[in-house]
Amino acid sequence: MTGLLATKPRRVDIPALAQEALWQELELTPKPGLVDKLNNGSHRDMDHALFARSIAAIAPWFSRFAELGAEHAAKDASEQLRLLRPMGIACEQAMYAATGGVNTHKGGIFALGLLCFAAGRVREVTAQSLCQEVSAMCQGLVTRELAARGGAATAGERQFRQFGLTGARGEAESGFATVRRVLPHWNRHQLHETLLRLIAVNPDSNLVSRGGMDGLRYAQRYARQLLVNGWDREALEMMDRALIARNLSPGGSADLLSVAWVLGEC
Repeated sequence: MTGLLATKPRRVDIPALAQEALWQELELTPKPGLVDKLNNGSHRDMDHALFARSIAAIAPWFSRFAELGAEHAAKDASEQLRLLRPMGIACEQAMYAATGGVNTHKGGIFALGLLCFAAGRVREVTAQSLCQEVSAMCQGLVTRELAARGGAATAGERQFRQFGLTGARGEAESGFATVRRVLPHWNRHQLHETLLRLIAVNPDSNLVSRGGMDGLRYAQRYARQLLVNGWDREALEMMDRALIARNLSPGGSADLLSVAWVLGEC
């Protein structure tokens, strides 16, 4: 009996982990350039209470994403984004209704929604199976939505044209390669360390939008220096002030921190 129990796949509640991930990310303080319990970071239109309302509005959708994934599990991975997108847009609308039109979690909805949807499709939920499934679902996404388009209407398209950055689409298509790069160091009690490791390597489109490539390199260098030299709360608060002074916010890395929580805990 013991042997049979040992081989039974472990059940992991990815929607619950996704909701937990958003709360863990929000409560983490201090977070350089980001909204936390200490201040609003580099954001004039956001605060802790707004993020809390946003999480409450979007959290119920995570289980719906997983249910939709299970419903369409027999269909080919290439069909999945078309099936998922209407629900993703509805979730975004719920977020905007709760925040008065402020984009608090669009990146988180995209990444965590994909993970929840993938969890409904895979036989056994593991970090590897989820990443592989998300990658399969998103194959060709960068080519279709960034490379093939003639104009540069969105921030993502402009960054792809100017710098070759693929943003959230590229991260999803890669199966969250940036997150997997830092997962060997995962410790749920050291989220600041994980955030710094993500900022240090992530080509964060939020930083580029606010400060160009110089802003991205500045934040990456700062994070790397703290990782090499050691850091404490005072060092993080100094980094927070430095990023705020330059109007820099590593929001993409904050989204990936939520992804790291889900993958690290499953």
